[in-house]
Amino acid sequence: MTQDKPGFFGRLFGRRESAETEAVVEAAPKLSWWQRLKGGLARTASALSTGITDLFTKRKLDAGTLEDLEDLLIQADLGIDTAGRIAGVLRQERYQRDISPDEVKAVLATEIEAVLEPVAKPLAIDAEKKPFVLMMVGVNGSGKTTTIGKLAAKFTAEGKKVVLAAGDTFRAAAIEQLKVWGERTKVTVVSGAQGADAAGLAFDALAAAKDGGADILMVDTAGRLQNKAALMAELEKVIRVLKKQDETAPHAVLLVLDATVGQNAMLQVEAFQKTAGVTGLVMTKLDGTARGGILVALAAKFDLPIHFIGVGEGVDDLEPFAARDFARALVGLED
Repeated sequence: MTQDKPGFFGRLFGRRESAETEAVVEAAPKLSWWQRLKGGLARTASALSTGITDLFTKRKLDAGTLEDLEDLLIQADLGIDTAGRIAGVLRQERYQRDISPDEVKAVLATEIEAVLEPVAKPLAIDAEKKPFVLMMVGVNGSGKTTTIGKLAAKFTAEGKKVVLAAGDTFRAAAIEQLKVWGERTKVTVVSGAQGADAAGLAFDALAAAKDGGADILMVDTAGRLQNKAALMAELEKVIRVLKKQDETAPHAVLLVLDATVGQNAMLQVEAFQKTAGVTGLVMTKLDGTARGGILVALAAKFDLPIHFIGVGEGVDDLEPFAARDFARALVGLED
């Protein structure tokens, strides 16, 4: 086990950020979170908006229109239940009457917000549990390590002392990536050699976090497919080993989901909830997909807190989840 400063990759990545690049970045206008969210959800909003406009321009709200609307919402990954609920509201309020595309979008935003509001909960860090152990899980490529780095930046900005555990011991690149984030956010990274025992490393990281008086320990874990029993069993082992030092740990288990996988996210939640006791969700890469509606389907089915969403690679592109903002951006309405 080592508590590392970034090695070659960290120095290499650091050199890439030239003064010229930094000047360009600094010169770029700063977008608000609403602007970034709306831009990130533009592909989903465009698909929904175009479909709704095609359906409801100069057309009454009849049985055929409602059926087509349900199909459109299901294709946008909002889920069968939510699609049926929205169609039911429109049937009750406006059946056999003229209705404009904008009116449909307004109803859609209201109903989506109603589904999302109960799960839009901030991540609560219990100061009585020190360190507060936050474990990150998910499949390969979901954005776990990057999300850890962004959260570390947020926590340190709030004045919290953070330790990161490079528990993805399968990939040397994941260890180096976490070291880079450690350097950027000025936090300690506990790591081991590639192939080291992940559970043992988590145990050592918790001990180091306790000794150092850390407020939060974030544990990275190896990306694993939800249908690989051996890898899921290793995840259970990490949790068991953490409990040997603190029977209440981990205090939160966040599942990081890639929005571009669409309906496959439902299977991931089921599997990781069973294995790791997922307590909340983070959804990344909403800017790379027209499937942003999957978050609505997840909320309706699992009722798990949604803590953060990401719409880009920058540190500021991960923010706490707000139901109203998301619902309005999803259907292309203004704030």
